[in-house]
Amino acid sequence: MMSYNGFAQFYDCLTENVDYEVRSDYISNFFCRYGNSGNKLLDLACGTGNFSGLFAQKGFDVTGIDLSTDMLTIAKSKFSDINLINADITDFTFEHKFDFCICMLDSINHLTDIEEVKKCFSCVYDSLDDGGLFIFDVNTLYKHRCVLADNSYVFDEDDFFLIWDNEFDGVDTVQIFLDIFVFNGKNYDRMSESFFEKAYSCDDLLDALSGFEIIGIFDELSVDAQREDSERLYFVCKK
Repeated sequence: MMSYNGFAQFYDCLTENVDYEVRSDYISNFFCRYGNSGNKLLDLACGTGNFSGLFAQKGFDVTGIDLSTDMLTIAKSKFSDINLINADITDFTFEHKFDFCICMLDSINHLTDIEEVKKCFSCVYDSLDDGGLFIFDVNTLYKHRCVLADNSYVFDEDDFFLIWDNEFDGVDTVQIFLDIFVFNGKNYDRMSESFFEKAYSCDDLLDALSGFEIIGIFDELSVDAQREDSERLYFVCKK
């Protein structure tokens, strides 16, 4: 699992188009319908804490884990009352059990192979109480091939300029290269970051979810089944 420390200071700005409230409400509906009566929630790859903060506002006792210390520092500055832990989502344990676990915004796609995915799901299973819900989303192979592909994006902000280049391997993985030019008052300092996303088939993910009851696999922000052109899927799973 990659840490994305250098990327942390720009993350919130680059995800301004993400409607966290709509997504947290969508997830909460599954909690109400299929979950138990507890309120302990584990937020995997919590990043700068945007989902953690919203669920804390909803009354959940939230623990967030992330590999990036820089991400966690920003999260702590925004949400000082949330328990934040520096850990790898493929290798973690807790003495107590959780009622809910989430892993949002295609964080599963950042795991290097299906074995890492299995390790992550196994840790989640062991950390949930009986009847606990695990909800995660993934970018689909369609999105990798037809949306991200070999495209480039430019973000021109007040204090930085970012060029986002994708390289698709033709199979299932997009390598992402970021060049960030940060204004220092006189000129621009350059920072570079690279990481990848790997698309996993539903069959591979279902196999990795051994032991979980699969309540449903839904097209983004709906209760509709997967389409050929679905870009993001939500998996709702129960221990």
